[in-house]
This record gives sequence, C-alpha cells and structure tokens, in this order.
Amino acid sequence: MAKKKISIKDIAKSLGISITTVSFILNGKAKEKRISDELTLKVEDYIKAVGYKPSHLAQSLRLGKSKVIVFMVEDISNQFFASIAREIEEKAYKNGYKIIYCSTNNDPEKAKTLIDTFKVRSVDGFIITPTPNLENTIIDLIEDEFAVLLFDRWIPSIDCNYVVVENEKSAFEATLHLINNGCKNIGFITVESDQIQMKDRLRGYNEAIENHGLKSNVLMLPFQNPSDQGLSQKIQLFIQQNADLDGLFFATNYLAFEGLQALNTLKKRIPIDLLVVSFDDHYFFTLFQPNISAIEQPLESIAEKLMEGMLRMLDGEGTYLKDFKITLPNTLHVRASSDAKK
Repeated sequence: MAKKKISIKDIAKSLGISITTVSFILNGKAKEKRISDELTLKVEDYIKAVGYKPSHLAQSLRLGKSKVIVFMVEDISNQFFASIAREIEEKAYKNGYKIIYCSTNNDPEKAKTLIDTFKVRSVDGFIITPTPNLENTIIDLIEDEFAVLLFDRWIPSIDCNYVVVENEKSAFEATLHLINNGCKNIGFITVESDQIQMKDRLRGYNEAIENHGLKSNVLMLPFQNPSDQGLSQKIQLFIQQNADLDGLFFATNYLAFEGLQALNTLKKRIPIDLLVVSFDDHYFFTLFQPNISAIEQPLESIAEKLMEGMLRMLDGEGTYLKDFKITLPNTLHVRASSDAKK
C-alpha cells in the first residue's frame, strides 16, 4: 500500500497550529508575520522528521515561479530544432530553469491543446515556433502575463518578442552567388506555406532574379512531413520539365536531400550540369560528394538570444517587455556544388 503523502494540513493538525502559520514558515515569512523563533524551529524540525516535501505545483502557485519553460517547435527531431534545444537546455539549467519539449507538427489544433495544457500547470514561459492560425492563442498568453518568445518565424500582426534570422537577405545572397557563377536559369524549390520565413526566402530569390532580368522558376511542393514519400519524384519531374535549368536553390535542407536523390536518379552531375545551394546547413552536406553549398543559421547565437530574452522577461524586467525583437545574420558556406562551371 502506498504511503500517504503528508500535506500542510496534516502538519498543522499534528502541531496544533493553523495551516496559514505553517504556510508562512515554509515560505520564509515567519519574521514578517511575527511568528516566534521557537514555533518556527518546531515546524522546521517536524517537517524534517516526517520528510515533508512541498509539491512543485503548490510552490509555483505560492511563489509565482515554476522555473519551467516550454520549448514548442514544429518537430523536435529535426536537426535544426534539436540543436537549438540542446543549447537552450544547457543555458536554462545554468540559470535554474528546466525545459519541457514538445512538437506541434505545424498543426494549430495540437499547438493550442498543448498550450492550454501547460498553462494550467503554471509554467513560466513559452518559446514557440508558431503554427498557422495561432495568433489569438499567442495574444491570450501575453494577456495572461506569460513570458512569450517566438523564434524561427514571427507573426507580423502581433507585438510579440522574437528571435529570427535574415531569411530574405540570405536567400537573395545565395541566388546572387549562383548568378555570379554563371547560372541563367535557376530553379527555386520550396513548400506551399504561409510561414513568414518561407515567404521571405521566396522573396529574396525573386528579388535577385528580377534584378538580373532572369526568369523566376519556382516549384511549390505541398507542405508535408519530410519523411512522407513523393518529394523526390516531384522534384525529378520538375527538373525533367525544365531542361534548361543550370542551378537549383533549395529552401530547406530536407528538400535538398530529396533533390539530391532526384539529381542522382536523373544522372545529373553537380556542379557540371547544375550548381546547387541549400538553405539550412547540415553535416551531411560536407559528406556528400561534391560538398553542398549551404546557408548556415547561427544555432548557438539563436539559443543565446532566446535565453537572454526569456530571462529578461522572467527575472526582473517583467513579461511586458516588448523591445526584444532580434534578427540574426546567417553564413553562406560556398562549397564545390556551386563552383563556377569549367
């Protein structure tokens, strides 16, 4: 039979004092409430003797801090999110906080359910990559005075703190890199998405193409789980239907993985037949032959800024802080896949 957990009520009854008195002593308010040293010591000795431990939730309700932050992303198994999660975990631990991880799969209903669940558990803050149609839920969190920090993408219609990267500028520079290396017909492979970061990457590509009088050639793939089948075949068909392509720019690394498979199936040689660049660098790109040029997002800097912003909201500056809107630069790593054709 499980041992009954001791409550404040049990302590008060055993010692013949009020529950309020026990609560004041447990919360370090004995002197403030003019409780005698003798009674304070009596209560402290008793709780040591019986092994009383206050519940985490009860402490959160009394003290206003659970020391828990929710890290809610699209897919925690994705290398980008997983790498940032690892960095954040270390930084949070050093500052006395713990992290709860969860994935939304970009499903707004799942995101709302998760947020509602964590709200009633009195977590202190939320770091979120927002799904579509999450505006009202984010607004509710802010109005309920939770610390909220968006990352990877932000919501233009909401005045909410965020940490993002230069998606449009980096896409422009990567496209310009291909143009400067002789490409005249560059295909941009992306996903159908209202996410602001994906729109910015498309905008950067189009701007570079228009500035040089070239033709925009975009393949919009349905948004789906990267593990779903069929992406490689769709990219293969796109390449076959556009025989004059001499460059490919992939909007994400998982699209690049599928694209490399398609190019291999078609026996297209990189960089002889096409130059290739991808957004979101990955260790696989340095193993592939030839090495794949890619835009690296500053994972450590993103994690540092996320924790800096969250701690500023939680530790003294208040959840009302509205000026923490950070945009970080990326780095284009030029490798053999985008060398100028010989």
